[in-house]
Amino acid sequence: MRPSHEDQQAAKREAKQLFRSCLVNGVLDESRVRRVVQLVVAARHRDCPAILSHFGRLVKLELARHTATIESATPLPADVQVAIEAALARRYGRGLTAAFAQRPALIGGMRIQVGCDVYDGSVQGRLTALENAL
Repeated sequence: MRPSHEDQQAAKREAKQLFRSCLVNGVLDESRVRRVVQLVVAARHRDCPAILSHFGRLVKLELARHTATIESATPLPADVQVAIEAALARRYGRGLTAAFAQRPALIGGMRIQVGCDVYDGSVQGRLTALENAL
């Protein structure tokens, strides 16, 4: 049997409360996340799958908000990486994790993604935009 709309909304509310309890000074605490999952599973509540599904989605979105992927056609020098990380930390706050990757398909420039925000200064991105405009 499919859960009712009210049950789904209740599961979302519960997941949101549990998610908030995992934030410490605005930063997701991994040990609290694990503990919440253990407690929800142990409670064997009938809405457990729905609660954990919504909770997992919130955790995934929060992790993405604090993860920066920086792609460039060629390896970036260490000083440039440090400058990029500093600029991203100023923009997005503390707790941001940066991952640098080399992607020759970009041709030149770089592409930065933090959560849903994408900054594409690559040659490939510009060519794609030009192609779409024609």
